[in-house]
Amino acid sequence: MTQPPNQPPQDGFGAPQGDFGAPQQQPPQQDGFGAPQPPQGPPADPPPQPGYGYPEPPPAAPQPGYGQPQQPSGPYAQPGPYGQPGPYGQPGQPGPYGAPGAAQPGPYGQPQPPGSYGQQPGYGYPPQPQYPGGPGTPPPGSGSRNPFRGRPALVIGAAVAALLVIGGTVFAVAGGDDKEPVAKPTDDAKPSASASGAPVNPGDGSGDGGQGTEDLNEGRQAGESKVLWYKEAPDAPGNGADANGMWITDKAAVKSAYKQLVAYNVGDGRPTWAPITFPAEICAVTPQKTSDDTIVVAYKNGTTDRAKCNLLQQVDLNTGAKGWSGEVTDGAAFDSAIQVSLTLSGNTLMVGRSQSGTAYDARTGKKLFDKKRYGDACFPSSFAGGARLISVASCDAGQDTEHDEVQELDPTTGKVRWTQKFDKGWRVEKTYSVDPLVVYSTNDDKNAWNIATFTAAGKFRSQVAFDEEFAPDCGGGIALTGDLEGCRGVAADANTLYLPTEATSGANEIVAINLSDGKAKWRVKSPVAESMQPMKIEGGKLIAYVEASYDAGGRIVSIPTTGAKHTPTTLLQNPQGIAEIESGFYSKEVDWVGGRFYLSTSRLSGNDDTKEKLMLAYGK
Repeated sequence: MTQPPNQPPQDGFGAPQGDFGAPQQQPPQQDGFGAPQPPQGPPADPPPQPGYGYPEPPPAAPQPGYGQPQQPSGPYAQPGPYGQPGPYGQPGQPGPYGAPGAAQPGPYGQPQPPGSYGQQPGYGYPPQPQYPGGPGTPPPGSGSRNPFRGRPALVIGAAVAALLVIGGTVFAVAGGDDKEPVAKPTDDAKPSASASGAPVNPGDGSGDGGQGTEDLNEGRQAGESKVLWYKEAPDAPGNGADANGMWITDKAAVKSAYKQLVAYNVGDGRPTWAPITFPAEICAVTPQKTSDDTIVVAYKNGTTDRAKCNLLQQVDLNTGAKGWSGEVTDGAAFDSAIQVSLTLSGNTLMVGRSQSGTAYDARTGKKLFDKKRYGDACFPSSFAGGARLISVASCDAGQDTEHDEVQELDPTTGKVRWTQKFDKGWRVEKTYSVDPLVVYSTNDDKNAWNIATFTAAGKFRSQVAFDEEFAPDCGGGIALTGDLEGCRGVAADANTLYLPTEATSGANEIVAINLSDGKAKWRVKSPVAESMQPMKIEGGKLIAYVEASYDAGGRIVSIPTTGAKHTPTTLLQNPQGIAEIESGFYSKEVDWVGGRFYLSTSRLSGNDDTKEKLMLAYGK
């Protein structure tokens, strides 16, 4: 396919803008989703209920615009990981195409009934009417809200016209006054201990967790893995709280939960360092860690509804020592830091506001560059990191030329390496991988989705060329800025993308998709009647998690990515004796590191009746 020429790098973005300004004092603390049902049997921890953790936006707060998602109001009932109820943040979830009253995918993943709830009033967007029953309430007959329940379509190449028949359907290819952020070294480089709200389990394989002092390994059968440790969550407010972020080092397993960072020894679960308790809730984290095992978290500057998510803190994962700290200020008009997004690319920390971003040296907090408005009206605010630094901008909002653009930035200078435009009507939602770059986008008008892959030079490589109902877990917390990295349950190597299918009943499949032509290479079915989700590529093999049921433990499997056979081999079979606990993690994060499997929640419901689950580790 012939692609439109790449746009040249924009002038004025790459030059470093200087160091942080003079140290400032930290602001004082202020006063103060239908989805399939969970497994049957005795109740585990309940999933977040509609309205948990989703505060009403302050009436007078400035609204971000130009294509950025707005703070939702009213209750939500978003689907969570693999059919379980979970938190806000799933990609757009249309109902069956053509069904009367089918729910349409909204910008940045919000379900949108036809002609109703879309963007909140904001800069560049007209007010939208509300659908009866509250934002996100689907009309009758909307069907499943899987993000891939729409139809696939091709999105790039406006200069080319072509036709593709998928599933019997023909698809056409339409072809200011900025304030300087400030940072300062933290006065106290030691972690602060919290005497309340910390998980109480001793980390020796026993713990209350609703089980008293019962040994969780009692009755373990031959061949089953061992529960290394199990932790309960700190208290959360009644409307719930985010617990996004889990990082594993050689020494520590670190978890974010509401206002705290907690750390446990990877082998026995004993505290590695005392919990760090912030004055207000943690509202954003870097999904990645640096090569020397540090992260950056953002927390709110107060406890009221008007508090901003704009205070930064670097933390050493192995010691709990606090490094530099800083404050992200608002940009120009309508460019708010009420909520920020964080990502790491090497030693560069990229902080996204509603309409711009600022890069810092993650080691020192020194400012590297700003990524501001460019062209006539392109506003970058969504970023993805890792091996590359990817930026997404919304351009020409409200005009006939409205579109999204994807760019790769030099993480040190901010220089634009390449630019790729998407056709009008297509909204870039998520990156499934940054190296190779794989982008998921949606089109409300066409009730369509697309998965496109790119070369290292930013040229269009392929698009998924078949109709399938995929089910990656793209849950996450509330964010006004785009969360490009919010998807789990997907993996990629240099030539293949691995996606799980949706299981309406029984086992699902993992499909290996050829990045050269967008076609399926092979597919493998889950070995049991529970969903299987990709985690990572390790040693040339795909590592996947087969979820637990109420009466059967989950398992970790290895799947050959080459050759003629792709039969899963079990690496770890989790014990049946605590299957109820394992299956009770609804909104979850998983990781496989050093032969150990880690499972944690990414959302706290705030239920005061029972202790909530936080983290569980298995090994041999």
